[in-house]
Amino acid sequence: MTQRVRKILHADCDCFYAAVEMRDDPSLREIPIAIGRSREHRGVIATCNYPARTYGIHSAMPTARALRLCPHLTLLPGDFDKYREVSRQIQAIFHELTPLVEPLSLDEAFLDVTDVEGFQGSATWMAQWLKRECLARTGITVSVGVAPSKFLAKIASDWDKPDGLTVIPPERVEGFVESLPVTKLHGVGPATGARLEALEIATCADLRRQPLERLLEEFGKFGHRLYELARGIDERPVKVERERKSVSVESTFDRDLPDLETARAALAPLCERLEERLARHGHPPLTGIFVKVRFDDFNLTTLESRGLATDLASYRSLLEQAWARAHRPVRLLGVGVRLLPEGARQQLSLPI
Repeated sequence: MTQRVRKILHADCDCFYAAVEMRDDPSLREIPIAIGRSREHRGVIATCNYPARTYGIHSAMPTARALRLCPHLTLLPGDFDKYREVSRQIQAIFHELTPLVEPLSLDEAFLDVTDVEGFQGSATWMAQWLKRECLARTGITVSVGVAPSKFLAKIASDWDKPDGLTVIPPERVEGFVESLPVTKLHGVGPATGARLEALEIATCADLRRQPLERLLEEFGKFGHRLYELARGIDERPVKVERERKSVSVESTFDRDLPDLETARAALAPLCERLEERLARHGHPPLTGIFVKVRFDDFNLTTLESRGLATDLASYRSLLEQAWARAHRPVRLLGVGVRLLPEGARQQLSLPI
């Protein structure tokens, strides 16, 4: 019996927050804009439009650096209630096509359209319809990748941005993957990318030449994942329900917190905000707490504990240990909790 080939779409709105602002104010379309805090505050860029990207600006870049690259950059504070509403409209269109939708954020999602009978079963026609409907109903352009797997569909959606549509049919997977840079593989971040480069592994063709045993020796369990991805193998299903693993809050300060005592004082309002957020989630069962600290040199450290309560004293204890790692001024501080996995919660609720 021939195995049915999956049809996966990855839909990704182009510069989403900025796109909503340009839709509502067409005068912004041709000038570099970014969503971020004002010049008087510190923070990072949430997203920017394509004119801004020609200056080298990108999301998660410190706002101060973005302004150095483009002094005439227009900074907008962002209206996240509006963005969430547009996202809801776009997600509703996704669900008109298939119930198998896995949202990744406000502006992107995976869709499994394997069993969709409309459009004569053509995933390409489905992608064209999706792009057309999103633009017509919301004014937002969406880039879509079509492939037999999630990791290839995500790569394809980014292949021809903005307003792109890239299809990788099953017969093209082998050739496409072979020439793919290893840095494009799902799960390969800067550290793993640097290790692969040190091993003179630049493309998936290079990766395929490595025995599985060597990859396991170099990368542990992830070596097996690399072995599969280099061959286009990715059987991850589209998950309709995404399990939340943590709840947290954080603040980037307008001025660095100069010492531990000042950082301690900043914890109380963060803990209050965290408690409010946990209340909205119904106080779910926890497995631990954590503190996140970014120092003035942009180094980030996170310290966790499974044995402490979610009170101010516990977070202060973790902060003191985290601060001791660098003894530097603090630009960002965050507090959070790790949640008990859903499966374990169900076990706890079973009658004895």
